[in-house]
Amino acid sequence: MAPMSQEDIEWFKSTFRPIPKPELPDDCIEYSIHYIPTSPTPAVVDEAAETRTKLTEVHKSSAELTKQLLKDYIWQRDSFRLEIAKNDGTTTLNGRTNFGDSVEDEWVIVYLLLELTKKHKDIWATVTDNDGQFLLAEAAGALPSWLEPEIADNRVWLHQGELVIIKPKNEKGRVTETITLSEARKILIEQPNRLMRSAMIQEEAFYRLRNYPKQISENLHSALVTIPRKVAFLLHQKPAYISPAVEAFYLRDPIALRPLRGKDAEEVIFKPEDFVTVSTRFTRTGYAQVKSQDFPAPKSWAGKLPSTEDRKLFDRADTGMKVTCGLEMLLADPQNQDKPLVREMKLILEDLDTGDETLPTDKEIQTWDKREDDEKWLDISFEDLDKELKGRGGEKGQPAGDFGDANTQENLQRIVAQFEKFLNDESAGFEGADFIDDFGSDSDVSEDEEEELDSEGEDKDASFDEEEFARMMKEMMGMPSMPGPSGPSSSSRPSKRVEELNDEEDDTEQINQLSREMETELRGTGVLDLHRPSDVSQGKRAVSQGGKDEGANDALEGEGDNININLVKNLLESLQGQSGSAGPAGNLLSMMNIPMPKDDRER
Repeated sequence: MAPMSQEDIEWFKSTFRPIPKPELPDDCIEYSIHYIPTSPTPAVVDEAAETRTKLTEVHKSSAELTKQLLKDYIWQRDSFRLEIAKNDGTTTLNGRTNFGDSVEDEWVIVYLLLELTKKHKDIWATVTDNDGQFLLAEAAGALPSWLEPEIADNRVWLHQGELVIIKPKNEKGRVTETITLSEARKILIEQPNRLMRSAMIQEEAFYRLRNYPKQISENLHSALVTIPRKVAFLLHQKPAYISPAVEAFYLRDPIALRPLRGKDAEEVIFKPEDFVTVSTRFTRTGYAQVKSQDFPAPKSWAGKLPSTEDRKLFDRADTGMKVTCGLEMLLADPQNQDKPLVREMKLILEDLDTGDETLPTDKEIQTWDKREDDEKWLDISFEDLDKELKGRGGEKGQPAGDFGDANTQENLQRIVAQFEKFLNDESAGFEGADFIDDFGSDSDVSEDEEEELDSEGEDKDASFDEEEFARMMKEMMGMPSMPGPSGPSSSSRPSKRVEELNDEEDDTEQINQLSREMETELRGTGVLDLHRPSDVSQGKRAVSQGGKDEGANDALEGEGDNININLVKNLLESLQGQSGSAGPAGNLLSMMNIPMPKDDRER
């Protein structure tokens, strides 16, 4: 083949375009560690060799740190891992982790990166997920006005356990300046005056890490489950096998279920026999996924589960049945055969078949850990939830709301506080907080708006009116709006922003259609009949991923002073009318990222 002429080479160069970087998949976090010495390096030193040496030390340190902090940790999908790679011509440590539905795994990685930057002086780290700079999203309320998502790439760094942001050359006016990775590295070395460290931004960005490292162990849940001895042996060999088993069960489809039904059910790997009760560690997300699923026992399991009269024994066996079926589907599905964990499990099972390994005896199992954690974090009492959101937990000497865990309660209170702060922000619009204009002037406020401010500067019209908000939500969902305890005249006039919000929602065809569908369904179930008799119960309504009884709806009936309870009651009755199929109530909960509670009532 004749060599290319210079003309051909130039033409080829003119047609070449760099391949765009592929977008990060959903539920993935990507991170990089850079060695950027702040002090000048002698010219005689090979910079590339020095960089590789330093990064090798960091890699070893990360392995030690992971072993120290995550000794018994179970990841939902992928684990934290680092590999040396070239990044825009620079040697770095890169990693990518798919955290699935467990957002806590993402924050465990952020914590590990912060700890690594504390241990090594000249180490700088970056971290993003499929939403981009999610640390900035966490601290959105404390960010300067110039820091928009379009210019945030390569500006956000972790160093010495702190969040560092590279400022633009000129912060006045609208900032459109973007920087490349190489430019950012150069700024970190040569322009320290452009590095911003803000305690307020850090507090917001790292808020979810406030209880680390203690919270790492709280991301897991140990439960006693009744499973075949072979399954117990497999999970005891490597507890991390529980995550792919739970995922296979949770994401099952009709094809995956084939090994459990029909003729194939006679050739299952894990036969429902020789049961033992052992303690099994789950991720909290995984345990909730197992408990939330209504799963009829396969024919091969008929008569294998204990009676529901002893609820504790039944729940242990039911959870064990789900885990066992998940493992069966995982190992039988052809699309999983190349996964490392699946290959490992099959090798262990082959050793059992050949006699190289033996199943544990009852005496050996008695020496295993028998830990069983409290499941209270799964339960939600709507009455206590309402009290917590209103800030009335523990009033008049009563104990505080008894739902979820302390972190859940704290997060909910923080969300409500931030929402109220937003409503009281006179510079906020429907698309977010509007910053002061480029010239730093807020003189555009009209005289009418100024008159609405009282002597203390509070915008009374924008204050959070709980009853008005509840009324608006019910109207949006096509439900009857009931007057509050003070009647229609409880407030002098509706909030201007609430009126605007109603107008905006009325223009949304999707919401209107959903409201009409829900109203039709609710009328069909009779829950909109305001004259029908109802019982008032003082008991709590515990709704987790399971747990309804015949008095569940009565327990949701409030004393008349709680609009939210009736709203939840109507939603649950609408879900019941769907009988597990798709419908407006389920669609609405899905839009709000709330899993549908299951119906365990005896029929």
